[in-house]
Amino acid sequence: MSGFQTNNAVIKWIEYRLPIFSYVNDHLVDYPTPKNLNYWWNFGSLAGVMLVVQIVTGIVLAMHYQPHADLAFASTEHIMRDVNYGWLMRYMHANGGSMFFLAVYIHIFRGIYYGSYKAPREILWWMGIIIFILMMATAFMGYVLPWGQMSFWAATVITNLFSAVPIAGEAIVSWMWGGFSVDNPTLNRFYSLHYLLPFMIFAVVFIHLWALHHRKSNNPLGIDIKGPQDTLPFHPYYTAKDLYGMGVFGVLFAFFLFFAPNYLGHPDNYIPADPLVTPAHIVPEWYFLPFYAILRAIPDKLLGVVAMFASILILFVLPWLDTSKVRSASFRPVYKLLFWAFLVDCIVLGYIGGQPVEGVFIVIGRLATALYFLFFLALPLIGWFEKPKKLPESIAKAVLKEDGGGGGTPEGAAARAEDRG
Repeated sequence: MSGFQTNNAVIKWIEYRLPIFSYVNDHLVDYPTPKNLNYWWNFGSLAGVMLVVQIVTGIVLAMHYQPHADLAFASTEHIMRDVNYGWLMRYMHANGGSMFFLAVYIHIFRGIYYGSYKAPREILWWMGIIIFILMMATAFMGYVLPWGQMSFWAATVITNLFSAVPIAGEAIVSWMWGGFSVDNPTLNRFYSLHYLLPFMIFAVVFIHLWALHHRKSNNPLGIDIKGPQDTLPFHPYYTAKDLYGMGVFGVLFAFFLFFAPNYLGHPDNYIPADPLVTPAHIVPEWYFLPFYAILRAIPDKLLGVVAMFASILILFVLPWLDTSKVRSASFRPVYKLLFWAFLVDCIVLGYIGGQPVEGVFIVIGRLATALYFLFFLALPLIGWFEKPKKLPESIAKAVLKEDGGGGGTPEGAAARAEDRG
């Protein structure tokens, strides 16, 4: 039952016909949230903010962009040079994509560390992975739109991967191209889908939040909420915390936006697409590099494609691979070490993905790929033999203990003030 009340006649009239105000109150104001959430829980809301930034800037850019192979590059330059604040919109959109992926990657790794994928949050986890896959598809198609050298050749290389699919591979590639090579029909297809997919992401985000609010948020201890004493209302406690996080994250975003807007891009993309000149080194955006490294680590084309897709799809079965009944890595010493090794391995894969396929980079890439999958395959064994630390009885007792026995409560604050007096 909603605790929303008002004396405003207009709001009452609307609320009786469409209970929007009580819905907002229940899910954004009075929503019971674990009282021990740390700043790693900020990145879900930060990802939501970046999604809105991407949609708004994308709509503005679409008003001036020409999805034609002969005009796309020139229209991109027109946006940068002639449209009022067009440079700002473009740089916000390009760097905003990187910031979006940064927030989502941290959000995913936080979920893996604290066991947010475990029962009863499996569907919540699935929705998050679907959002991630849709983001990757959207970002890839958006990278093609400027129609520079790297855009064109990245599209050629990545779409050609589907030719490895037995029997139907060539037909799939021809359908994606809309012809016999990457050309104007390809650009039109990618532009249409790049505009559509963010709204699909928005819809899945809604389901993601629905699942989150139904089963409630996980917390750093990984234990269930035992009662009202374990929670705080979302507003003002976590709205203030989220606003602080947005301010810090916004400073990082602003740094790239105003001081290094092309740092995360590739200089070859300022050269118009030329099908007759292949760049010396074709690389995707930084957020694709770990998966690109896995693709290149395997000499066989089909097996490389299978490994690349498997590295993402294996996340769907993570809730069942991890057999431990304890969620948080804070109480799992072996799993904690394995997690940090996995994080380092992903960073190594990202580095290798940006290097040429030669010499020691090949060996490191293959070793890092093997370690990536070994992390997931080792989880069932660790869950069986690992001896976790003792879990706290409740969130409230753990919070009070960390605060020195009541320091976090009004009573504790009053007692401290009395002692100081």
